[in-house]
Amino acid sequence: MKFIAIIPARYASTRFPGKPLAMLGGKPIIQRVYEQVNKTLGEVYVATDDERIFGTVESFGGKAVMTSSNHKSGTDRIKEAAEKLGTDADVIINVQGDEPFILPEQIETVCRCFDDESTQIATLGKPFTEEQDFEMLLNPNSPKIVVDNNSRAMYFSRSIIPFIRGKEKAEWLKSFPFLKHIGLYAYRREVLQEITSLPQSSLEIAESLEQLRWLQNGYTIKVGITDAETIGIDTPDDLKRAETFLTTHNL
Repeated sequence: MKFIAIIPARYASTRFPGKPLAMLGGKPIIQRVYEQVNKTLGEVYVATDDERIFGTVESFGGKAVMTSSNHKSGTDRIKEAAEKLGTDADVIINVQGDEPFILPEQIETVCRCFDDESTQIATLGKPFTEEQDFEMLLNPNSPKIVVDNNSRAMYFSRSIIPFIRGKEKAEWLKSFPFLKHIGLYAYRREVLQEITSLPQSSLEIAESLEQLRWLQNGYTIKVGITDAETIGIDTPDDLKRAETFLTTHNL
């Protein structure tokens, strides 16, 4: 089975303009993401709508493809890039451009989901631990997943799911194996073509979670499990935390 990774990266981020080019430990964030992915997959591209990002990727020896600036989601940008590249890959992996600490084993876990021939889309979940604070579970910027007995997603939500009846909230993390969503996606090539033609769904609009569109239209999402925490960079404050993480882990 052939895999290709495409990293969507746009300059005009609302909360952090120019984020892909922000420096992290002496390298642009987009370079760190690219190099992490390249440890696992030999075919990696950055899909961008900005000449500055395109030029930066080429300057460190990476591969990039220009895409439209009108896309509403990274998935749409991935689809255009895959078409422009004319890839014959069986599975296209969407690695977020603000995940400089994505691990090779996490990418491998997503790839292994496709050992099951019925897998259409795959993503990652990380168990919350009993020691974590309830506020981390409550955080709406950290979507939760519930899965069935075959590790397929039943629902994603910014709310806490499931609700634990009859327990004090301080006991919830000890009462159920809550699962945090890690936003790494992979799609069979033909499925990517299909899902990007779907209109927004009511659940997607309600929760502002694109993957709910796919579930609501009957697609299945296999969930691989990772125990590694990643540090996504959404804001300048996140970048400061990433710098600290980089230093303390000698990366």
